[in-house]
Amino acid sequence: MNLTKEDIKYFKEHGLTLEKVYRQLEAFSLGIPFVNIITAASIGNGIEQISAENQQKLIDFYEDKKDKKEIVTFVPASGAAPRMFKFLYEFLEEYTPDELKYNTYIKSGDHEMLTTFINSVRDFAFLNTVRKKIRDNYPDFKHGTKGVRAYLFVKTMLEEKGLNYGNLPKGLIPFHRYKKYSTTAFEEHLYESAFYASVNKNAYLHFTFSKKHVLFFKEEFEAVKKRVSKKTKTEFHISYSFQKKETDTIAVNRDNTLFRDAKENAALRPSGHGALIENLNEIDADIIFIKNIDNVVAEEYVEKIAFYKKVLAGKLLWLQEKVFSYLKLLKNEEVSVEKISEIKSFLWNELNIKESPSDSKLIFEILNRPLRVCGLVKNTGAPGGGPFWVTNDEEVTSLQIVEMAQINPTDQRCQSIIKEATHFNPVDIVCGVRDYKGEKFDLTNYIDPNSGIISEKSQDGKPLKALELPGLWNGAMAYWNSAFVEVPLLTFNPVKTVNDLLQKEHRPNA
Repeated sequence: MNLTKEDIKYFKEHGLTLEKVYRQLEAFSLGIPFVNIITAASIGNGIEQISAENQQKLIDFYEDKKDKKEIVTFVPASGAAPRMFKFLYEFLEEYTPDELKYNTYIKSGDHEMLTTFINSVRDFAFLNTVRKKIRDNYPDFKHGTKGVRAYLFVKTMLEEKGLNYGNLPKGLIPFHRYKKYSTTAFEEHLYESAFYASVNKNAYLHFTFSKKHVLFFKEEFEAVKKRVSKKTKTEFHISYSFQKKETDTIAVNRDNTLFRDAKENAALRPSGHGALIENLNEIDADIIFIKNIDNVVAEEYVEKIAFYKKVLAGKLLWLQEKVFSYLKLLKNEEVSVEKISEIKSFLWNELNIKESPSDSKLIFEILNRPLRVCGLVKNTGAPGGGPFWVTNDEEVTSLQIVEMAQINPTDQRCQSIIKEATHFNPVDIVCGVRDYKGEKFDLTNYIDPNSGIISEKSQDGKPLKALELPGLWNGAMAYWNSAFVEVPLLTFNPVKTVNDLLQKEHRPNA
């Protein structure tokens, strides 16, 4: 494909090299191969089930070590709220209160989620805030029919002249209602981090989101930091970063020609959460906890959540201590056959590495990588990724977290394996990104550049094909050393739709 001088200039101004652009065009034309899954990971086959006794030992190990560690909680927080309110947007589009009775509309289709929302509106944390705004905008609200009141309530929540929730990031939506105040997911992350990620009464959190929301997050932090610091006796240090524009990817038409926007520029789109490996790479700490912005709980459940976070962190530090001791040995001494056998057994049993190199230099290279411990929950049928054994083009078998979109939907063998999957990835990850000398790894060296997803999207009413980079916990961590540990379902409480806030974990004292 021939690029114009204007295209080349535009790409360079955006931080994209021509090499990247041509590589992306090649990905569209050749396609991205599906991941070759061999079997689903399960207890005893890639996933460890830790006994209560050993859980406590790992917690004690973590507690003993953590005050000498630099710890950061990394929270991808750019998730947009509109997806939370999808069925409410449909209600605003479809329903005209002056023309149709509310009950007639409800009976006209599948509106179970809307019915649940309207019938439970008193249980949401944002109720009083919406009511106050309604009094300002619609003084005659109380005199309207049920349909009018429902319509105006939703309209006030979502639209710009109201509370504008539809244009806010998910982290700034009120999630939990306590007696005297309500909290956002952002505030709950602060509170929770004090229980497992604080060092000497200081907690460090890093949030990633879009630049247009930075002021809103800063205002929220100023509004809540005194309250949450007083409750936890912890001082909070917040840092932010944005998905880098040079990680954006091109889009193409269905015939793989460049898709152009209304100004005839090549359309560039955010490349998914895989781009955040660049942001994670800038965090220099001994331990990094990763958890999604919407996976929080009300305060009464936090200690249980913290328990399992500390189990995972203890497992990370225990593994890291063993890895570092082996690396120092391999670097400085002639290693006996017996010791090599011990290290290979460790690789097999603890890091799920089934390669059997006998050369000490190869063993050193395999051990000397970033390390992660991933908490996994039992499969509930939720959409998303899970743990699988996979093989790559070089016939190397490894344990990976794989998204369903990376698996061939027409391959019956793969689909049978998916049905057998017992566990799910809730994004509950603890990372070690420093090597045995205390130096930070360059995480961009451990990405599988050949992974990713091509998806069908639209822009300006026209269809396009979009390219997502290897996911943050998928291809972006493909060459990390990994340990997978089962954690209880209690630790996984995402808010994918607003009605998820009706679950007991999101309702204080429910």
